[in-house]
Amino acid sequence: MQEIGSSVRPQRRLPPLLSLRAFEAAAAHLSFQRAAIELSVTPSAISHQVRALEDTLGQPLFRRLTRQLALTLAGQRLFDDLRMGFDALEAGIDRLRRPAMSQSVTLTTNTAFAARWVLPRMTAFRKACPGIELRLHAGDTLVDLARGDADIAVRSGSGNWPGLVTSELMPERYAPLCNPMLGLRRKSDLPKHQLIHCDWQPNALAPALWSRWFREADIAQPRGRSAKATGLSFSDETHAMLAALAGHGVALLSLTLAAEELRSGALVQPFGPALDTGSYFLATANGRENEPAIRAVWQWIESQAAAG
Repeated sequence: MQEIGSSVRPQRRLPPLLSLRAFEAAAAHLSFQRAAIELSVTPSAISHQVRALEDTLGQPLFRRLTRQLALTLAGQRLFDDLRMGFDALEAGIDRLRRPAMSQSVTLTTNTAFAARWVLPRMTAFRKACPGIELRLHAGDTLVDLARGDADIAVRSGSGNWPGLVTSELMPERYAPLCNPMLGLRRKSDLPKHQLIHCDWQPNALAPALWSRWFREADIAQPRGRSAKATGLSFSDETHAMLAALAGHGVALLSLTLAAEELRSGALVQPFGPALDTGSYFLATANGRENEPAIRAVWQWIESQAAAG
């Protein structure tokens, strides 16, 4: 039997933590004086620790200008890595400080997915996970999972997000949907109806825009119909769906989020094509995927997605 502390795990070759903390604070403020205030030490102590770190690494981390600091390329790289590492360490400590009996999980997702997919399933969630309080953070602004701003995210995109554990939840497609009372059946009749537009985030991989739909449908886009000024425009997909339900026009909507309306006949898809916009992914910070409460919510969301 090997003893604890044997050669199975090599010793970490890290500079002193005091030097790393001093450098990270100085890099954040680009000032030894403001870093000293943050860490409750003297500016000369910060300068000494940074100089010792530079000597250990064998390269300068700052360019010392007149009354100003600037990071070197090596300094910027180290600062980025340290900031991520300290944020993760701080989040881990905060989690340990929380009450042991806490069984709350914060799920962050966009407003449309929260309203159209999560909320209708909350009764099922309470039955499946009676000991967990699910807190819903709905918004299009991304939050920092590594810092602990939320526990789980459901987001669309590539799923290739450094520092996060991800799992593909479901593919997403968008198609023209409208109230059946419009009587729309053929693509050639589309120019007779108002188009309903919805904003997409600037970093969206494959946004479902009307200009893209006309290209993939291989039909000419009616002149003057690409601009949002010619139709209804909404910043939130839920509002675009409500407009389509009310018969105000034709909207490109998520087949996943409009599934109930399609089943009931409140909305119809008169024709294709459906646009592939990527997939929804589950995500959580590295190392948190096996926390019992997070794992329970994760598995419940996966089971609901698989059920359709």
